[in-house]
This record gives sequence, C-alpha cells and structure tokens, in this order.
Amino acid sequence: MQLKITVLEGDGIGPEVTCEAVRTLHAVAALNGHKFDFATGKIGGEAIRQTGSPLPTATLDMCMASDAVLLGAVGSPEFDALPATHRPEAGLLLLRRAMGNYANLRPAIAYEEIASASPLRPEIAAGADILIVRELLGGLYFGEPRGISYDNGNSVATNTMTYSAHEIQRVARVAFDAAMRRKKKVASVDKANVLETSQLWRRIVSEVARDYPDVMLEHLYVDACAMHLIKNPKRFDVILTENLFGDILSDEAAVITGSLGMLGSASIGGEVGLYEPVHGSAPDIVGQGVANPVGAIASAAMLLRYTGKLEQEAKDIEEAISLVLKAGYRTPDIKSPIGGVMASTSEMGQLVIEALAEIADRRYAYHAV
Repeated sequence: MQLKITVLEGDGIGPEVTCEAVRTLHAVAALNGHKFDFATGKIGGEAIRQTGSPLPTATLDMCMASDAVLLGAVGSPEFDALPATHRPEAGLLLLRRAMGNYANLRPAIAYEEIASASPLRPEIAAGADILIVRELLGGLYFGEPRGISYDNGNSVATNTMTYSAHEIQRVARVAFDAAMRRKKKVASVDKANVLETSQLWRRIVSEVARDYPDVMLEHLYVDACAMHLIKNPKRFDVILTENLFGDILSDEAAVITGSLGMLGSASIGGEVGLYEPVHGSAPDIVGQGVANPVGAIASAAMLLRYTGKLEQEAKDIEEAISLVLKAGYRTPDIKSPIGGVMASTSEMGQLVIEALAEIADRRYAYHAV
C-alpha cells in the first residue's frame, strides 16, 4: 500500500502529538512493507503568522492532492480579537468544506486500564464502546445568513440552522452502515419538539432506517441523550446527530474515557479523509512534554482503516495502545491515584511503537509455527 499523507501540525500541542502519530505510521509502514509519503503544510494560527490566512492556498492544494490529511489542532488565544472568519478555527471549517467530508466519526471507548481517570463510577462506564457520527458540513456552523448587525445601537447576532433531506440521508447511511458492523443499534439525536430542522431530521432518518431492517433505531432529544451518556453510556452503540449537537456530545463522551486526549476522529465522505484528535490546542501545556498523544495516534489508526483500507494495521495500533495502558503507562491527564508509570508525550509514542513491534513479532511467530 502506498499513501500520500499531508500533515498539518497546527497550533499549541498539535506539533507534539502529531509527531507521535507520524512516527507510529512510519513504524506501521516498516513492519508491513507499506510506503507512506508525508508532506507538511500550515494551518490555523501558525499559518496566520506566516501568511495572514488560516488556510493558505498552498496548504489547501497540498491537501486536495493527498490521499489523507492528518491534523494536530488549531486555535490560539492571541487571535481571539480577530473577526471569526480570520481566526485559526476558520481555517479548519474552510478545509472541511473544501474536502467535502460530511461525516465525522468519533469513537468513545471505556478502557478498563484507565477506569480511574473517568469521573464516572467504573460499573457505569465499564464496557462502553460508542461511535458518534456527527454531520459536519451543515447546521449552525455553515448556515446563512449569519453575522452581527446593529439596529438603533442594539447589537443583533444571527446564526442559521439549515438542513436538506439529502444532507441528512447521506450522513444517516454512514451511521447505519457503521452499526451493521457493530451491535446494530442507532440512536438518532435531535430536538424535534422545538426545531423544524430536527423534525425533518427525524423523518429522513426514519426513512433511511427502512433500508436497514436489522438495525434497531431509537430517537432521542439531545438533552435526554446528554443525560443518558453519563447515567448509562453502555446503552449506546452508534449515535447519529447534527453538527452542533455532535460537537457537544462527542466532547461530553470524553468523560467515558477519562480525557479528551484519548479520542481520535475521522472526517469522511469526500475524496480526501481528514483525521484529527478531538482535543484542542491546549496552549497552557505547550512544550512541557505532557500532552497525551493517544488521540492523535488513534486518529492515525482511523486513517489506515478508512482511507488505506488497512483494517489489520488499524487494529494493531489500537491493540498497541491498549497494551501500553495495560502496562501502566500514563500521561498526566489519565494518571491513576493508585499508581502507574508517568510517561512524556514522546515516551508514550515510543511505547506504542514498541508494542506494535511486539504484535508483529507475535504474529510472525504464530505463522512460522
């Protein structure tokens, strides 16, 4: 397999965690005879400093010519005073739209080894394994009209939530297809008791469900879903929802794992997939070597799964992460009150690479026998 991957390190801890994800991909390539070619571009605050734009044309062209894009994080407080369209986050929204990735997949898994890192009681979180499928190109984040206007000295802010049947259908199919490979359950989340967009959402999702008779569908209001995620996360398999609700619920789901630093994501549907950890740029810990790279490494696994179609290699990375956690290694965000070995960002990445080598050796020995 040969893949052309654009790496956008981004801001804050982005370069630190992305470095470990790239090192992991290099290890996978070496162990399995693949060829991954990497190119690096600028996005977000770093791009603004160098070019004045959060998404330079050169970066976008590089991304569109790739098989996949691996992103670190965007955002920096120094740009908060800029208009929204000029801030680092605008570069990410523009990239998502240009790439046409309408479905964002965010797994949330309760690792038994770090159960103490979660504020949830172990018996509540244990065994939870959720995939949140978030619509990524519609809703309030992209709807028009939007902006701030002034009427007789009074400031008025407007955002527009808009969805078409087509937008809902295509992301719903991603969720149902995923459910068919999992436990065959979809929870569709909306606010149909208040919002017309949610009423259309519920109707279209119900229509799509008829094509998947083996999948059990339930509809939930977003506030009820938020409560159940905390009270009984094991009830969920695949959660399907629109852009804003998905953004909020997927961050809430970090409670299950114990840290945003554990969560990776895949944005798919366009010609080029975008893979990034769920966490932000965390400017308060930049350069300290304490950032958790697992979310970025898990995103690399999703890159191999969805763009490379390398399911075994993706599973190997996920198993390597689990082995490192079982061995007791921790970054500060998932530290245990009952022990564990503290590891820096780079040490955690190296441990995953070493675990990958062990997995490969074990497989080789099995086949040799």
